[in-house]
This record gives sequence, structure tokens and C-alpha cells, in this order.
Amino acid sequence: MMDNMESTKMDDLEFTKLDNPESTKMLNPESTKMLNLESTKMGNLESTKKRALRILGNRNFSEREMQRRLVSKGETQENAEETVRWLVELGYINDADYAGLIVRHYFDRGYGISRIRDELYKRGIPRNLWDEKLAVLDESEMNDASVEYLRKKLGESKDKDDLRRATDSLVRRGFTYEEARAAVNRYLSETT
Repeated sequence: MMDNMESTKMDDLEFTKLDNPESTKMLNPESTKMLNLESTKMGNLESTKKRALRILGNRNFSEREMQRRLVSKGETQENAEETVRWLVELGYINDADYAGLIVRHYFDRGYGISRIRDELYKRGIPRNLWDEKLAVLDESEMNDASVEYLRKKLGESKDKDDLRRATDSLVRRGFTYEEARAAVNRYLSETT
């Protein structure tokens, strides 16, 4: 049978052409490219999963963050979506738990609600989880955190320019202007 075959090289791929064209379909370069793309997609799903697990070894991710990260690393959108579904099913990615971690982390570092919302948005956490996770923050804890930030920032200073800069700093950290003013007033009353 080898006598009636001829090997032809096209686009760096080897094709075997039989003398009888009806006995087999010949691959043209376009269909070959499509088949290679499909097999690459299927073959890369496992490598996409392995890459995702390596990425998760460094820190937590939301579903959207992981999908963006995989695509930015060269994975196909389809493989990234399938891998994220797989990770969610296994429990390695949980947006609700991750949202709680983000809220607690930024709150503990002295940030206000607006900044925490910005972080949740930036990380791709669905909005329906925001309010639930932000509701656990106690207003008195928030006030204490803002005053503690001022103590660290100002020390014992009561200089008007320092107070203005500290107020502006609180606003940049996600507190409303009213919350920042209340924190400055409380700071002033405690340092006299």
C-alpha cells in the first residue's frame, strides 16, 4: 500500500495523499488550521487548569480576576471560562468569601467604605455581594479606625495645615468629607 502513497509537505505539516482521492478526504490549509486550533484549545485546557492552580498558589482571586489573568497569559477565552467554572466547582474560587476578605483587609488597614467599594469593583466582585459584606462593618469601628489613622498621621499636631492635609487624606482613603471632619473633631477633642 505504501507504493501508492506520496508524501507532500504543505505549510510545515505532512500530508499523505492516496492515489485514489475518493478513498480519503484531503485537508486543505484552511481546514488544517481550524483542526490545529481546535486540538490546541482542547489540549490546552489541562495546561490552563494547571496554570490557574499555580496562580491561585500566590493569592486569592475572584472569578473575573482569574479569567482576565488567564486570558492575559495567552489562554483562550473559552479555556479561561471553563477553567474558572472548574475552580468554582472545586471551591478554590468563591467570590462571596473573597469579597469578605477584601472588605476586612481594607477596613483593617484604615480605609473607608468608598475605597473598599472601589477595590471590590476593581477585583470584579459582583455588586450583589458588596452590600452584604459591607454590612458587617460596624460604624463605631469605622470611626475608631479613622481617628486612629489621624493619631498615626498627626501625632500630637494641631496645626491647621496638618489637619487640612489629614482630612484630605481621609477622603482619599474612602471616607466621606463628613466622616473625615467628624474624625478630625474627635481627634482634636481627645488630644486636648
